[in-house]
Amino acid sequence: MKAKSIHGTSVNDIQKTLDRTISDGFKPTLAIIFISIKQDRKAICQWLAAKDIDVFGATSSGEFINGIQTTGEIAILLLELPKTHYTILFEAIGERTLETATATLAHTALKQFTNPSLIVCSTGINQKQEFFKGEEMVNYLKEQLGPDKLFFGGMAGDDWTLKGSFVFTNSKETDDGLVALVLDGDKINLKGMAVTGWKPLGIKRTVTKSKGNLLYEIDGKPALELYLKYLGKEDKMTENNYNIFEEVSMEYPFIVERDANETVLKTPMRIDVKEKALVMDIPMSEGLNFWFTNPPEFDIVEEVIDKANQLKQDTGEQADALLVFSCAGRQPILGPLATEENEGLARVWNSPMAGFFTYGEFGRVLNGKQNFHSGACCWVTLKEKETNN
Repeated sequence: MKAKSIHGTSVNDIQKTLDRTISDGFKPTLAIIFISIKQDRKAICQWLAAKDIDVFGATSSGEFINGIQTTGEIAILLLELPKTHYTILFEAIGERTLETATATLAHTALKQFTNPSLIVCSTGINQKQEFFKGEEMVNYLKEQLGPDKLFFGGMAGDDWTLKGSFVFTNSKETDDGLVALVLDGDKINLKGMAVTGWKPLGIKRTVTKSKGNLLYEIDGKPALELYLKYLGKEDKMTENNYNIFEEVSMEYPFIVERDANETVLKTPMRIDVKEKALVMDIPMSEGLNFWFTNPPEFDIVEEVIDKANQLKQDTGEQADALLVFSCAGRQPILGPLATEENEGLARVWNSPMAGFFTYGEFGRVLNGKQNFHSGACCWVTLKEKETNN
């Protein structure tokens, strides 16, 4: 497998860059595209199709390649890979259920390859402003593919407009569905992990009243009042300036317990004034245990890089290419450190890299199960296996 990453500020810019990139005999068969909602993705897809380059794509909330991080632009990882080693599956949900769409994708993947591995991107929010149920999708995929199958990826963004994100191929796109790059696991090896870096603060808490994404009570006390007190905003915030809440809440998610001693971040996104409740990005059912979090520190990035280094040393593996799916919340919270995190991963694996800032991530923590993540940096390497001729 040969790989190169390119970046552009427009369709014309990408066309010129790609022409220069292939001038040395590089013949990409696949383009993994992370693109701003502002750009003309259909024009790029049509142009690549004319060059017989398959497209796997998602809109972003910021995109990056080696040495370049932008917002509102285009990042592409180009792969020269035999077309027999992969296929691209597309499922728009439409009138179907998420379970049906996911099952169809999983069954098709298993028919294509006996040992499939997947890169999966779903939409993040549709044009009705409904968030995609990433946690449910991951659970369905695990059930249909089997617990040993690997898949990594993220939920598409839309530059934080929250008006509609998209996944797409050469000829199809949807604001409510998923696209999967299905790889032959006997030919292509995937290695990766998801890391959050947030640390728990204080005592364990319990959800005592909730409904859907609304969180009403924590430890028998009003969740809104308790959370505002934790933020130090209880005396400063009124219904007239709740917008301040949204500016700070991304920095202070909850660390929630889940299976096998793993945790997941769940974030209060806004306040429902009428219900006097916190609106969570992911539902928190009654009886769920969690912790408030310490503010993020510099060692968050160090943890991501150190774990990547350790995995590389333990496995002795190299990489042909690297994909990074980083939570959109990491960029405003970590600032320049978010760039250092992505660049650090590229240095560890010494390979062409592309990625984007997502509305949710799919992957495994180190030695953990396949799960949905929020607030994480999720990365995965691709390496073509050596064959005996």
